[in-house]
Amino acid sequence: MTSATVRKIIHVDMDAFYASVEQRDDVTLRGRPVAVGHGAKRGVVAAASYEARTFGVRSAMPSTTALRKCPDLVFVPPRFEIYKAVSRQIHAIFADYTDLIEPLSLDEAYLDVTANRRGLPTATDTAREIRARILDETGLTASAGVSYNKFLAKLASDMNKPNGQCVIAPGKGEAVVEDLPVGRFHGVGPVTASHMNRLGIHTGADLRTQSLAFLAHHFGKSGSWYFGIARGLDERPVNPNRERKSSGSETTFETDHTAPEPIEAGVLAMADDVWAWCEKTGARGRTVTVKIKWGDFQQSTRSRSAASAVGSREAIREMSLALIRSVYPPRMGIRLVGVTLSNFQATAEGAVQMSLA
Repeated sequence: MTSATVRKIIHVDMDAFYASVEQRDDVTLRGRPVAVGHGAKRGVVAAASYEARTFGVRSAMPSTTALRKCPDLVFVPPRFEIYKAVSRQIHAIFADYTDLIEPLSLDEAYLDVTANRRGLPTATDTAREIRARILDETGLTASAGVSYNKFLAKLASDMNKPNGQCVIAPGKGEAVVEDLPVGRFHGVGPVTASHMNRLGIHTGADLRTQSLAFLAHHFGKSGSWYFGIARGLDERPVNPNRERKSSGSETTFETDHTAPEPIEAGVLAMADDVWAWCEKTGARGRTVTVKIKWGDFQQSTRSRSAASAVGSREAIREMSLALIRSVYPPRMGIRLVGVTLSNFQATAEGAVQMSLA
């Protein structure tokens, strides 16, 4: 690839976005462990401040678990209209630098700045200026990754958080990837990382030693993706018209469960996580699917479609609980549960768009 064809990609990721907005707007919350969400018995953490994260509090965690980890945790109900308004401010800043913006959620997006609309010396300077403007105009910090493809840019944005940026220069991607644990790779979740570990694949270097045939055999269609990213390769363009066909979340239990209470707590936490995404994006779907991974690693799914789009957190919770209860009593221990929403309502353009608006 010649220098003339090397893309310049920036991944911008707001730092603890929901929690940071709450701390910005309420001075009494600054410096304290904050969770955006509901502290009730069956509540779930939608976002956690960095102060809360030091105690191990994470998004999609049941509120009871979060409070055990951090008894001083302060719960703040989410204000999605405020988050959307701030996100629109951020999107307007992005638009000054490029038309090629691919939002992933309210708080992160890819930007292709290859065309260099502002005439800045480098993509690094562009990212730095964007972050400075976000801070000046919203009072919030952002981190950024700069590289020659989307995979590496997203990887880089996580390396100097919070309020930092990292550059992976052309030709350096493979070297950066080889030392990283596979669990750090975007697109490799905890379940896949565990599967890789069982196969003796722990780092990018381990992954790179595997043949395409081996990876396709063990990981199906994803095998070719893992083959490429082990070499720092990703040809996906930044797509400003990206469609989302489903949204899901899953969790792996520390031990296999057969008792209803921990299983249902996991399902409810995942349903809340999906609903939080719906609130962030404005998307609504008709079909709820519950995924179950059994102790022997076999998988089952149960789905139900409503006549119209699921319109509330309570509705997706009720459907998810009914689906998981359809497998009671479990035939063996359950190690993982997941909830997915799909069959989205069409927008005026004919598809549900991933949007910062």
